[in-house]
Amino acid sequence: MYYLCVIKGDGIGPEVISQSLLLLEEIDCKFNITEVLAGYQCYLDHGTPLPDETVKKSKQADAILFGAVTTPPNIENYFSPIVRLRKLLDLYANVRPFFSLPISVSRKNINFVIVRENTEDLYIGREKLTKIGAEAVRIITRKACERIIRFAFELSIKQKRKKITVVHKANILRLTDGLFIKVAEEVHRIYPKIEMDYMLVDSCTLNLVRKPEIFDVIVTTNMFGDILSDEAAGLVGGLGIAASANLGNHRALFEPVHGSAPKYQGKNTVNPLATFFSVCFMLDYLGEAEKSRVLKEAIFDVIKKRTVTADLGGQAKTSEVTKAVIKSYRNIYDHH
Repeated sequence: MYYLCVIKGDGIGPEVISQSLLLLEEIDCKFNITEVLAGYQCYLDHGTPLPDETVKKSKQADAILFGAVTTPPNIENYFSPIVRLRKLLDLYANVRPFFSLPISVSRKNINFVIVRENTEDLYIGREKLTKIGAEAVRIITRKACERIIRFAFELSIKQKRKKITVVHKANILRLTDGLFIKVAEEVHRIYPKIEMDYMLVDSCTLNLVRKPEIFDVIVTTNMFGDILSDEAAGLVGGLGIAASANLGNHRALFEPVHGSAPKYQGKNTVNPLATFFSVCFMLDYLGEAEKSRVLKEAIFDVIKKRTVTADLGGQAKTSEVTKAVIKSYRNIYDHH
C-alpha cells in the first residue's frame, strides 16, 4: 500500500484532483490517501497558504499529488505554497516531458524532456525596495548545479536518450550562469558517452518554435526552465496536457502545469489530462511501470477518439473525459 498525500488547492485544482482520484480507484494499486490544505483559500481560512500539518504529511508520504494554487501578488505575508514546498522537501529536479499527441494542434516528431533546477535562482524570493526601484537576488550554487546536471545525465541513461542541451545566459549572467556551464563541463566528463551541447536561452526559445525535434534533454536553471516548459507545452496541445514531476532523493510531488484558472471552476469544462499524465509519472515513480504505461496508452486512445475538452478541439465535459479514460484503461489492462 502506498501513502498518498493529496493537495487539491484552489480554483480548478480540486476538480482535476477529484477526477484523478476516481481514476486511481480503477487502477489496481492500494493507496492510503490523506488530503491536506494549501493555497489562497487556505490562507483566507487559516492565515497561511501552507500549514505545518501539510508539510508534515507531505514529508511522510510516498508521493504527493498536487492540483493548483492561486498566488496573488501584493498580499503581505503571502508566498507561493508550491515553491515553498519544493524547497522544504528538497524537490530539486522539476521534470517535464513533452511528446507529440494524436491531435491536429500538436506538432509532429516531438519527444524531449526539460529538466529544471527547482530550489534556487530568483525563486528564493529575496527582493527589496531601493531608492530607485527594486532589487532581486539570484542564487546559483555549485551544489545545486552539480546535482541537477547529474540528474539530467542519469535520466538520459535511464530513458536511453543521447543528447543533453545546457541552456544558459552566460554571455550576460557571467558569474551565475558561468558557474552553471562550468559545472556542466565537469559533470560531462563522468558521462562521456552522452553528447552535450550549449545553447543561449534566447536561441533555445527560438529553436523550440522553429525546430523542436532537435532537442532530447534540456537542462537549465529555475526561471529559464519555468518559461521554456510553458512554451514547450504550446507545441503539443497547451497547458491542459502538460504535467510535471518534482523529484528529490527521497520525496516526489506530481502536478499539472496549468494554474488554478478560477473562472473555469465548477463548470465541468476543464481538461483533466495534464493531471492524468501526472498520475502516469507518479505510478512510474512508485515502481508501477506497467500500470503507468497502460494508463498513458488509455489517454492516447481517448485523444485519438476525440473524447477531449474544448481546448483540444472537442466537446466533452471533464467528467466525460474521465469516464472515457477509465473505460479505455479497463479495456487495455484486461487484454494484457
